[in-house]
Amino acid sequence: MTHRFERNRDSALVKTAQGMIQGYEMDGLKIFKGIPYATAARFHAPEKVKPWEGVLDACSYGYVCPLLTNDPPRGELYVPHRFWPMDENCQNLNVWTPGLDEARRPVLVWLHGGGYSAGSAIEHIAYDGANMSRLGDVVVVSINHRLNVLGYFDLSDFGSEYANSGNAGGDDIIASLAWIRENIAAFGGDPENVTVFGQSGGGGKVTTLLQSPGADGLFAKGIIMSGVIGPVLADAEGSGKELAEALMKELGLKDVHEMETVPYAALAGAYRKVSPALRQQGKYVGGCPHPNAYYAGEPVKNGFRKETADLPLMIGSVFGEFASFSPIPFDRDGTPEEEQIRMIRESLGGEIADRLIPLFRQAYPERKLLDLFRLDTIFREPEIDYIRERSRLNRCTWSYLFNMDQPIDGGNTPWHCSDIPYCFHNIDLVEYPHGPQAEEGLAERIQEEVFRSVIAFARTGNPENPCIPAWPPAGEGKEPVLVLDGHTRVLENYDHALIQACAEHREALMKVAMKNAGQIQH
Repeated sequence: MTHRFERNRDSALVKTAQGMIQGYEMDGLKIFKGIPYATAARFHAPEKVKPWEGVLDACSYGYVCPLLTNDPPRGELYVPHRFWPMDENCQNLNVWTPGLDEARRPVLVWLHGGGYSAGSAIEHIAYDGANMSRLGDVVVVSINHRLNVLGYFDLSDFGSEYANSGNAGGDDIIASLAWIRENIAAFGGDPENVTVFGQSGGGGKVTTLLQSPGADGLFAKGIIMSGVIGPVLADAEGSGKELAEALMKELGLKDVHEMETVPYAALAGAYRKVSPALRQQGKYVGGCPHPNAYYAGEPVKNGFRKETADLPLMIGSVFGEFASFSPIPFDRDGTPEEEQIRMIRESLGGEIADRLIPLFRQAYPERKLLDLFRLDTIFREPEIDYIRERSRLNRCTWSYLFNMDQPIDGGNTPWHCSDIPYCFHNIDLVEYPHGPQAEEGLAERIQEEVFRSVIAFARTGNPENPCIPAWPPAGEGKEPVLVLDGHTRVLENYDHALIQACAEHREALMKVAMKNAGQIQH
């Protein structure tokens, strides 16, 4: 493929409310990186960027939020990463657009994963928005914001200046959406047609925005990918006073204001030291949204806000999620069914196996029985509850499941994050869809089904398109699920009994998953 790059004095110039910026042009797109959308002192609410003179260079990604730990690179074939310079001055965003014109294209705003404590706008290679923008004729934006102890640490007991420090990261996201509303028309986007979408923690941030009054009117719809996570990312309830006092004692500080200037490495180190004991006692340790006047709390528990109850949503997860983060340790294709049943009974016990096997056969007749060991037992249950409760209020919530095995390590059930490249039309940026077991054209077909559904939803608020079968929204008591695999189809409530049974036996299933992961590692 022949690429066309251009940057000169007049190319990719945009006038924003804060000043002129210049990006570059690549293969028909205008690309801008590292645009500052806000600034903030530690633990304080974000403020607008002060206007600048001259032209701001927007050709380099901006800083990403510092992380609590320096994890070693691993699992890169499953979830490819990009690591980048870190700094607290991380309120920046990136834009891909087909034209700096008045076309008023749909705008898709990507919220990255990593829970509320890690990740970045460029962490995953497939977060690149070029193909989505070009092929979908949309404007794509990705953002960085504060995380962990910087973004989600309640200090409200120490004064009104910290009133929403427990949601500072969420306030950053809202500030980015305000910047988009003010400026995106200059990038060829429609400020009235903004879709927020994200995976894992990014999907959770979509649910959080729906419960945040400050975000009202800044987006029109949302896509939640493996982001309804229940207790895994539960709200951080209670007061942060005890955590703050423990940190100050560990750091030798006398006043909470001193925490605003202590080096981040020292703050993070102290947090890692004092938080485990508090967590074990069930006390506040931050790191997740904090229910208060600025955030209404998890909706299934606290109720959906009426102001956002009618916003269209696409919500889904993948078959394997966390259970599929390693190669399959058994020969599922070469093992006779009788032996598969024996293995399941031996691992789970006869009573549990006899309950789960018929339900699994009914829900997934196309799968080997041993795939029961890889079935997600964490995401799908709270997702069903979320969709059920939300559908009592509207008829604009669509449910899907990414069920496509990936041709890696002899074939593997789809894992957490495996659907991201398909959403962005970026399967050619990652290795795993192209393994030796790949059925010719299948990955490309699924990519079109996923991508075209996302683009249709962003454009109209309805994901139906010619690439998929008729897909109605969920209704009260009914969840039509678009099951995306080699035989994409819509099934109603097809896995509810199975997921409920698995939830009741989650501990036994997780023990098997951990044992299998140990066999792979050792």
